[in-house]
Amino acid sequence: MTSLSLLQLVSPALPVGAFSYSEGLEVLIQAGTIDQESALRSWLEAELQRGSLRFEAAALRPLAAELSAWCKGDLTAKNRLLSLDGWLLATREAAELRAQQRQMGQSLLLLLADMGHTLPEQLPLGWPAAWAASALALQVPQADMVQGYLYSWVANQLSAAVRLLPLGPSRAQVTLQSLLPLITAQAEVLHTVDPRQLWSGGIGAGMAQLAHAELYSRLFRS
Repeated sequence: MTSLSLLQLVSPALPVGAFSYSEGLEVLIQAGTIDQESALRSWLEAELQRGSLRFEAAALRPLAAELSAWCKGDLTAKNRLLSLDGWLLATREAAELRAQQRQMGQSLLLLLADMGHTLPEQLPLGWPAAWAASALALQVPQADMVQGYLYSWVANQLSAAVRLLPLGPSRAQVTLQSLLPLITAQAEVLHTVDPRQLWSGGIGAGMAQLAHAELYSRLFRS
């Protein structure tokens, strides 16, 4: 049952609006920085290895722990939860990315409530915290929770790339398959590391995300 719950969380049918965001990929493709499959794969590898995404994946375990404690009546856990959630938002340079995190997080929490899993009170949690809450409610193992988060991010980026590049769905699946070992390896590392002890080399991603708001013509919201 838990594996089916994870499949539900990573499904493209999850109604959280992920399809409408490219997280700066649209800028890179318009600029010609990413113009073919190999360049896209290299970009995704770099983000998995050195990007801000790693902060979020590493934060899932402590977020789940604070959520669990809060739901059991520990009111101080709520403050720690909000502190970590706010820190994760602050690591995102672009206002579009912060808005994305809030919108997707709230959409997922609303879906979770519709499925019969409510938090003690409504909080404006971002996407990673909402993902942790969903994995906790659906009894997804913590290691699978981290792996699924990374997988979902890669799948969403490839979905955006299919709409921006001459890259068909079949080649996107080939790229996804090639990245599975790296996703697995990174999940194993990030499952136990303190997110605040990590570093990010995603300067290019941050600049692309900031530049997206200035695009004359665009398909995506970030």
